[in-house]
Amino acid sequence: MAISGSSSSQHRAVVVGSGIGGLTAAVALHQRGWQVTVLERAAAVEAVGAGIALAPNGHHALDVIGLGEEIRELAAWQGDGGVRAPGGRWLARTNSSAATERFGGPLVLVHRATLIDRLAARLPDGAVRTGCPATLTDPGVAGGRLAVVSTPDGDIEADLVIGADGINSATRRALFPGHPGPRYAGITTWRVVVPAPVAPFEPHETWGRGALWGSQPMKDGRVYAYAAAVAPAGGRSADGEKAELLRRFGDWHHPVPAILDAADPDKVLRHDVHHMITPLPAFHRGRTALLGDAAHAMAPTMGQGGNQAIEDGIVLAHHLPDANELGTGLAAYSADRLPRTTGIVRKSAQITKLMSVRSAPAVALRDTLMVLAGFGPGLALRAFDGIANWLPPQRTYAAGARDHQVRDHQVQR
Repeated sequence: MAISGSSSSQHRAVVVGSGIGGLTAAVALHQRGWQVTVLERAAAVEAVGAGIALAPNGHHALDVIGLGEEIRELAAWQGDGGVRAPGGRWLARTNSSAATERFGGPLVLVHRATLIDRLAARLPDGAVRTGCPATLTDPGVAGGRLAVVSTPDGDIEADLVIGADGINSATRRALFPGHPGPRYAGITTWRVVVPAPVAPFEPHETWGRGALWGSQPMKDGRVYAYAAAVAPAGGRSADGEKAELLRRFGDWHHPVPAILDAADPDKVLRHDVHHMITPLPAFHRGRTALLGDAAHAMAPTMGQGGNQAIEDGIVLAHHLPDANELGTGLAAYSADRLPRTTGIVRKSAQITKLMSVRSAPAVALRDTLMVLAGFGPGLALRAFDGIANWLPPQRTYAAGARDHQVRDHQVQR
């Protein structure tokens, strides 16, 4: 049984996947008058992962759908922070005020579940269908044949299909079957959220020999911690991932031991990192578009994966006020997003290689260069110029946005 796509008065979009990027696109299109259905394979809309760092470009994008100010209110970082060595020596210093002044907003650490819940709440009842695996069976033809998605309940025809189905995207494979897809980046990551350690600390990332640790406060008093290390793909610790973290990081500076002591062994997440170094030829084909990890999976070393997915959703909706010029709009979306995300994928890969060095001389040289480059809070933030200060291509934002943020396109400093 086929469910029809557009009616005479409203165009229909189907989003495959209910992650952050897919929900952002769904909300943005809904606010532009589209009828939106989100299809989620899992039995419930749940966040995958622990915390997410929303840089200013991420919450500037969320301003468009009226969520940016809510997110900024969750900012917890106040004062100093920076990059350290495992023994505690500071390699680069910065502070929250410098970041806010340079990029037009704070860095905000939130639990992914918080963001997922707030996005989903902006959709009409029934817009999200859980327990509903979906397969793209026809990408459609812009200006002609509708796209078709198959589900256990029947086929759905749509004016637009959005593949937001993650790093192993079946939608991407259907659109571009000859593309090599993501490959292993050489590192694995761990993430955990714990109650605050007894003693206070300054937010930091700590770089060791082929290993990295980060400790970031959250507004609710908890701490989001993440780690990465060079490791073979597919590895798992026989005695649990908390034990593995203790072996690798247990003798690093405060608050790392206190965070590990507070960690629930059953809630330590481990994932290998895959990235898509070879870019796609486009982020669309026919009536189907890709966003987020499905389009441009990247290493987490710049903290931009979720932010770029949010940008994707906002920019896609910006170029599709309706379905009448779908081909032109999707081409504009690809033209906007492909160069930007390709650059960030490659820059994240470069930082991954820098983090991955393990020989003592190479680590000493890297740390020395980091000290020289990180002299002063402004210099330590330069790597994010042109990334964190991006603003959406829209003249007016939803309620709650700040006038000084409004620009036609991204800002380059």
